[in-house]
Amino acid sequence: MQMVSWLPALLRGARITVGLTLCAMTAGLVISVFIALGKLSKNIILNKLCAAYTFFFRGTPLLMQLYFIYFALPAISPIFLINTGFPEIDRFIYAFIALSLNVAAYLAEIIRAAIQSIDKGQFEASRVLGLSYAQTMRLVIFPQSIRRLIPPVGNEFIMMLKDVSLVSMIALVDITRATRTIENATRSPLVYIPAMILYLIITAIFTFIFRRLEKKYSIYE
Repeated sequence: MQMVSWLPALLRGARITVGLTLCAMTAGLVISVFIALGKLSKNIILNKLCAAYTFFFRGTPLLMQLYFIYFALPAISPIFLINTGFPEIDRFIYAFIALSLNVAAYLAEIIRAAIQSIDKGQFEASRVLGLSYAQTMRLVIFPQSIRRLIPPVGNEFIMMLKDVSLVSMIALVDITRATRTIENATRSPLVYIPAMILYLIITAIFTFIFRRLEKKYSIYE
């Protein structure tokens, strides 16, 4: 019965975990499209800038990036200080920025590889038909890339879901922070059992969703 009493706090933490993951993945996916296209661009400056972006965020630890954005940037300049009057919202925004920028670097490589896997003849055929570069990407290349993107993007989503636990280090109350708070209050390590079960349930739900999406978009293969 003691475990049942822990559920409300853990579920509140789950709301932060899932919400932050969804927000960061959505923003990261949008950013990653531009980064991927930049890396495929023939413009040397744009190509190098996007390559430097992915190198930085893939080459440094996510926790270090989170600390830098949360602690260092506001200390460097007040411009980077987020103060809504609600500390929990401030921490959520900082975490959202760090996670979005980080996951965008990984998704950009996934999207770049998916685009490059499409036969180059389709680019040439699209240009012959009078389609612009933007139209070719939107109408021809991206639809065919969707199925190839879903499995790696799904894996990245699941990894992000677990990486969100790092936000507990800046006192944002996700599942991990809620679990540690309960353990400190009750001195009972048993709280890790429902916490891990909750993670497994959430992971299973999203794994099922991505599998259904993969099956749905398999018509493009």
